[in-house]
Amino acid sequence: MDRNESFDFETKREVTGTFLKTVSAFANYNDGRIIFGIDDSGKVTGIPDPENECLRIENMINSSLDPVPDFRLALDQREESTVIILSVMKGQDKPYFYKGKAYKRADTATIEVKRPELRRLALEGANLGYEERAASSPDLKFSILESKLQECIGIETVDLNILKTLNLYHKDGYYNFAAELLADSNDVRFSGIDIARFGRTIDKILFRETIDGRSLLSQYDRAMEIYKLFYTYEEIEGFYRVRKELIPKEAFREAVANAIVHRVWDLNSYIRIAMFEDKIEITSPGGLPEGVTEDDYLNKNLSMLRNPVIAGVFYRLNLIETFGSGVFRINREYKDSITKPDFLVSDNFIRITLPVLNDDPTGLSKDESVIYRLLKDGRELTREEIDRETGFNKAKTLRVIYKLTDKKIVKRLGEGPATAYRVR
Repeated sequence: MDRNESFDFETKREVTGTFLKTVSAFANYNDGRIIFGIDDSGKVTGIPDPENECLRIENMINSSLDPVPDFRLALDQREESTVIILSVMKGQDKPYFYKGKAYKRADTATIEVKRPELRRLALEGANLGYEERAASSPDLKFSILESKLQECIGIETVDLNILKTLNLYHKDGYYNFAAELLADSNDVRFSGIDIARFGRTIDKILFRETIDGRSLLSQYDRAMEIYKLFYTYEEIEGFYRVRKELIPKEAFREAVANAIVHRVWDLNSYIRIAMFEDKIEITSPGGLPEGVTEDDYLNKNLSMLRNPVIAGVFYRLNLIETFGSGVFRINREYKDSITKPDFLVSDNFIRITLPVLNDDPTGLSKDESVIYRLLKDGRELTREEIDRETGFNKAKTLRVIYKLTDKKIVKRLGEGPATAYRVR
């Protein structure tokens, strides 16, 4: 019996037109299979007259999908019944439409692609990234980029040859969108960075600034200036004045640079930086690039660049490190802190939360400190094991663990009786 339905797998009891939306979804985004002759419970029901049904499926796809995707049909004998396996390959001529609409998979469901994403599909089908499209202005200035290149790699003047090397000027004689975003000033249709500093609640805004209409490099620099204003201070140690950081500068720098490099630029939405007394939240428009899973992003240092031209410039200027290492580098800045960064990934945004550093377990309650010390050396313990080692009862252990997980200090692993806990 096949596994349950997933984003790349679907079962159908019989052949009806409903499968054609899923064919569109697989052709647009990922290889996938549809098996006819299996009901919703996973029971094999089989397909009568499977040879003729294969011809009917083929005709339905050829007459209903535009353009026609690459697909294969095969028969398979299961439990004395014959099922039909339809394999659909991700295509190069995107978008693939069914009745004038393009579709994608959302977990086990098939849904219509919305207009902004449809534009990106069309660009992919034309083998053209968003940042490679022609800029709206033929007259762009690059004094900020020139200054950065002079400082970092000794380039004296940014001329057309340098811009071509940076892939900002097309061989056919025009600037692209990436060039416009990196120019000294750019069109207001490009949303920039919205920064707000809050009091004890989000109802009290102490500071707010919207940074747009200027080079991404200038936006990045201004975000760093505002960070320094609120999260760095000086302390006298002996005869010296030492600069201290409430939140690691390198973690904030990495989070902001990656938000700029990896965001979806054709969404009319700002990068949001929300600053609180105990944390900073950086929210970047757009989810993960196609082909990157949440596990890839969080645990495998894997990155598929959504904006490779902009990323290349930021890399040359040492504003980002090796592609794909952002999460690792942010976590590394918190290796000695009880508080840890948090990463929230959705279809529409990525949010990184950077808490204020805390390397003093005395800031925890007595009971929280007991469990923290038990787990802090990398141990993974179940609730029952924590009960035994601490002498706490079940209710007390759970109450304290919930507080530690809410503070992003302890992470829950697994479900059910085997659930374990460890320090993040």
